[in-house]
Amino acid sequence: MHIGIDLGFGNLHQDLPDHRVYTGEVRLATLAERLGFDSVWAVEHHFSEYSMCPDNILFLAHVAGLTERIRLGTGAVILPWHDPLRVAERMIMLDILSGGRALLGVGRGLARTEYEAFRIPMGESRDRFDEAARMVADALKTGFIEGHGPFYPQPRTQLRPQPRGPFTDRLYCVAGSPDSAIVAANLGARLLSVVIKPITEHMDVFNTYRDEFRARHGVEAPPIMCMINLYCAADGRLARERARDHLDRQFRAHVRHYEMTGDHFAGTAGYERYAEAAAETLRGGVDAQVDRYLAASLVGDPDEVLARIIQLDRALGGFGLSVTPSYGGMPCEEAEQSLELFGKEVLPAARGLRE
Repeated sequence: MHIGIDLGFGNLHQDLPDHRVYTGEVRLATLAERLGFDSVWAVEHHFSEYSMCPDNILFLAHVAGLTERIRLGTGAVILPWHDPLRVAERMIMLDILSGGRALLGVGRGLARTEYEAFRIPMGESRDRFDEAARMVADALKTGFIEGHGPFYPQPRTQLRPQPRGPFTDRLYCVAGSPDSAIVAANLGARLLSVVIKPITEHMDVFNTYRDEFRARHGVEAPPIMCMINLYCAADGRLARERARDHLDRQFRAHVRHYEMTGDHFAGTAGYERYAEAAAETLRGGVDAQVDRYLAASLVGDPDEVLARIIQLDRALGGFGLSVTPSYGGMPCEEAEQSLELFGKEVLPAARGLRE
């Protein structure tokens, strides 16, 4: 099983300078290398304490210089906010500088505030993403980029440096809806899922992806990569108490950042499905959603966390895992202790499961 870590760059701490958040995330990345994790992933978010990583490729290039083996994934580059040519160039550079360790994850974003600051209509996100994703995928395969669409018209241009190697099995696509799952399958990308609710409620997206991938490419889809919050401690009861406090802050920040109780999704092209999620949050209340968030996370002592991973493996028929060790204002030392215990007592056994 491929097992990585996901870094969120949130500053939900009290009176902690932003630069100290980066110090903590770098420490987690280098710890993951020492513990034998397979990959480190970095998000892209702008303008908010919810998550502060405006350039995940730059961050991963820094991590590349501090590590030797661990793979480096964007989780994800939000394509509608970027020129596809620059995404392709920068990913080629990251791959070269890291010795072929780059993993490209792409997504289209969900926060209206970020779209407004970039002066891009959120309703254009689906068309912009579809156009840019194909251009970038083809460029990383051929070393040439071109585009004939309305958003990114691009004359055929050779990229230099040329790609170090193909990204065929290193392209990931974030999908939170069946529509996005179809796009991921058509690209031939691996599906990347941020798990914030019970896994059974993700299965419509997962099954859509698998069915579409099989129909499009004539082979079974690769394992889905699931990003799941982690809290591992020797005392399972203490782990659950602390995790719930941190997840409560994290989920409330999630609701604020994405305006998950707003009514704008229904009237925004490409986001209509999120209107139901917003309505559910309003109906059930945030406290109930936090409990669901906790139930979907990997929380407990090492035996409990491993049992949960085995349960997920059986439910999904194999999957890749990226644990999120720091969230909701968790002290860096606490996140490190959780990750280290997982790395020493859970990772070796989980690694033996099928991916």
